[in-house]
Amino acid sequence: MSDITVFHNPRCGTSRNVLALIRHAGLEPRVVEYLKTPPTRDEIRALAAATGQPLRALLREKEAAFTELGLADPALGDDALLDAIAQHPVLLNRPLVVTPLGTALCRPSEAVLALLPVGPLPPFTKEDGELIHDNGHRRSLVR
Repeated sequence: MSDITVFHNPRCGTSRNVLALIRHAGLEPRVVEYLKTPPTRDEIRALAAATGQPLRALLREKEAAFTELGLADPALGDDALLDAIAQHPVLLNRPLVVTPLGTALCRPSEAVLALLPVGPLPPFTKEDGELIHDNGHRRSLVR
């Protein structure tokens, strides 16, 4: 197992493609099916901070709970958003990937390539048949 973690939803095609891309690189990540094992409030806060994005950027706006809970309201602070995600883990967008090169929400799935500590990789075919070519560009090591 590598020092890569994927917060994964097996029902999500993008999440499945990210997991397959990581394995295509010869790496076996720790897979957290976050709907079965939700991260804590502190873990969610830390993931958002590690991405360099506001917590709101990790919300899945397409979920019914997003609308039902009025989460589009910009006046809602992080505590309210964390409460919502804790109650409805499906609101956490996916796949979130943590590697030694950083943390990111990997949408589209090829965004994970910048986080992989190997490469460049041979071409990869996504579930929908789209061919992904790795340009070999990687983030610098995060310290």
